[in-house]
Amino acid sequence: MTPIDDHPLRYALANELHARPFPVASTPCTVVFLAIKKTTEAVGRDRHEDMVHLINLLDRHGAPHPQPEATHYAGQIGRHWLKWEQHTEFVTYTAITQNVSDRAFNPADFEVFPQDWLMASPGQRVTSAMMRVVDLESDAAAKDALADWFEPESLAVARVLDDAAICASDFRIDPAGHMRFALFVNQGTGRRRTGRIIQRLCEIETYKAMSMLGFARVKQLTPRIGELDAQLTNLMGQMTDNSAHPDELLPDLLATSIELETLSARCSFRFGATGAYEAIVNQRIEVLREQRFEGRQSFADFMMRRYDPAIRTVKSTERRLQALSDRAIRAGELLRTRVDVERSAQNQALLESMDRRADLALRLQHTVEGLSVVAISYYAVSLVSYLLYPLTKAGISKGMLTAIVTIPVVLIVWFAIRQIRRRLE
Repeated sequence: MTPIDDHPLRYALANELHARPFPVASTPCTVVFLAIKKTTEAVGRDRHEDMVHLINLLDRHGAPHPQPEATHYAGQIGRHWLKWEQHTEFVTYTAITQNVSDRAFNPADFEVFPQDWLMASPGQRVTSAMMRVVDLESDAAAKDALADWFEPESLAVARVLDDAAICASDFRIDPAGHMRFALFVNQGTGRRRTGRIIQRLCEIETYKAMSMLGFARVKQLTPRIGELDAQLTNLMGQMTDNSAHPDELLPDLLATSIELETLSARCSFRFGATGAYEAIVNQRIEVLREQRFEGRQSFADFMMRRYDPAIRTVKSTERRLQALSDRAIRAGELLRTRVDVERSAQNQALLESMDRRADLALRLQHTVEGLSVVAISYYAVSLVSYLLYPLTKAGISKGMLTAIVTIPVVLIVWFAIRQIRRRLE
């Protein structure tokens, strides 16, 4: 049998689907999560710096290095299991440690990431979280723990994955600077399912934080967008009541249009990323298959009340900015049309003026031609008369001779000038 040639990317693409496996976790355990992003040019950053930072952490524990071009890594570092992932704008570190501290959410648990290593980070912290994963003893015990660990007013808690576990968070930053998540795992829930829940909770927090960057950008832009809206409305008002000449409006309209296009270009990626991150957040919550716990709000309820309004503001601002750009384009087209109409009227008036001048020139030319015939005829008659003076000896007077030659000479001069003019035309 003749073998068939494989596409050069076949195995690479197939393996990509399995490149980021879920963590495997046994209860009880402590999960420490960190997401790092450069403040500027995050997409075009030097990704080698991310790798160097990871290797620095691995070397502290004598752990093996990843492949040079790897975008993910998983392995044991000391007594911690570490998972590292490189994303478009950020990198994430997830460390899972067996057992939990006596003190819930002990800041010392975050020391898996040393302070000097954090200070040498190639970016800044977008979010960090600590997750306490314990066995579910009873609903009452879980309820008491939640009341002790979280702010009741913003607490979101739900049973997930067909009552495999109870997850909870108040989405507040604690005094140590971390988000807190609690996961109470039911008996019979496997290590892999527990790991998937941990992964989903970390992803919800990460993409929530990343999508909120769009909201922060919108808060910065809103005052300026309002000013540009007012400027554009004022310019269109002046166009409507003809209170200013188009040449005076055009520079201001161009400046407004350019600034709107610049804002749209600078924000297009952030707006697009915000929409993508929001979709991931909602999808990750959906796959948890939440069920209400003790009448508390679920993660979906929390996002609907606290998170969705911010995302709607981002989308509304994106639409407003696009609408302003479209208005500026239409205003420019209207102004250009008005200028074209005025120029057409000016050109028409100029053509009419030129027609009048041409008509006057033609009349003047005819007048000059008439005078030329008279003047040339006068001199021609005089010359012919001088030539014919000898005939006066035959009894013809000079007056009669001049009268006889005048008409033929005038006709000959007129015919000659007309022939000359025809040749010139």
